[in-house]
Amino acid sequence: MRHLIDITDLSVEELDELLDLASDIAENPKKYQESCKHKKLASLFFEPSTRTRLSFEAAMFDLGGNVLTVSDANSSSASKGESVADTAKTVSCYADIIAMRHPKEGAPFVASKNASIPVINAGDGGHNHPTQTLTDLLTIKREKGRLDNLTVGFCGDLKFGRTVHSLIDALSRYTNIKFVLISPEELKLPSYVKKDVLAANNLEYVQTADLEEVIPQLDILYMTRVQRERFFNEEDYLRLKDSYILTPEKLKKAKEDLAILHPLPRVNEISVAIDEDPRACYFKQVLNGKFVRMALILTLLKEAGTL
Repeated sequence: MRHLIDITDLSVEELDELLDLASDIAENPKKYQESCKHKKLASLFFEPSTRTRLSFEAAMFDLGGNVLTVSDANSSSASKGESVADTAKTVSCYADIIAMRHPKEGAPFVASKNASIPVINAGDGGHNHPTQTLTDLLTIKREKGRLDNLTVGFCGDLKFGRTVHSLIDALSRYTNIKFVLISPEELKLPSYVKKDVLAANNLEYVQTADLEEVIPQLDILYMTRVQRERFFNEEDYLRLKDSYILTPEKLKKAKEDLAILHPLPRVNEISVAIDEDPRACYFKQVLNGKFVRMALILTLLKEAGTL
C-alpha cells in the first residue's frame, strides 16, 4: 500500500510525473471528471483548515468521487479518546483513501501503518505538509517553466513553517538551487533542516534579516505568516508577528518576473495592494492545489489497484 506522508516519499521522477499529470488535469479537466466514480475520500481534519480541506474535497468531487468528512476533532471519536490507529482501521472500512490533518506530529504516519487504504498527510503539527509542497512545486513550474536554476527566498516564520521545511526538502533535489532565508533571529530555519538537507546536499544558502537587501536576487519569494498557534508565549507572538510586511514599495527593487508565493492564510504580511500585481501568484497556488491533489488521489488509487 502506497501512502504520502513526507515529500521525500516521492522520487524526483515521481514528483515530475505527478506535476505533469496535474498540469494535464488543469488543461483538460473533462478528461478526468469520472476517473474516481464511486470512490470515497475520507477527509479527516482534526485541526482547522480552509484551503487544504476544501481543495481535497473539491479534488475528489471533480474526479467524480464522493467525500466523507470529519472537520472537527470534537465531532469525532477522537474526543472520546479513540487512538489514531483505531480511527484509521475504522475509516478503512468506509472509504477508499484518507486525507488526514492532525496537530500531533507523526499522526498520519501512525494512520498509514494501520490503515488498509492509502493515507495522505494533509499536515501534521509543525512537521510536514507534502501536498502543499506539491502545490508549490506545480506553481513554480507553471510560472517559471522549470524547477532548477532558481534563487528562492523564504521570508517570515522559518522555524515553525512546515510548508517551508517541506519545500526546501523537495527543491534540494533539483540542480542549481540557491536558498535565501529571511527571518528574525527567533524564527530562523531549524538547525536540523540546515544540517540534514542544506549541508547534506552541499546547497548554497544565505541567512539574513533584511528582505529589502536581498529581494533583487530572487526568482521566487515565498512569504509566510507568523503562526500564532505555534507559539507558547503570546508576548513573543505579538513582538514578532509584523516582522515582515511586503508592500509595493519593497517590490520596486524586485525582478519583473519574480513569482510571489504564500501558502495562506494571509494575515498582513502581504499588502492587499500587491494582489493585482502580475507577480502575485498565491491565489493561482490555491487553484493549483486542487489540480495536484487530483493527480495524487488518482495516482495512489491506481497504485492501490482500486482504479
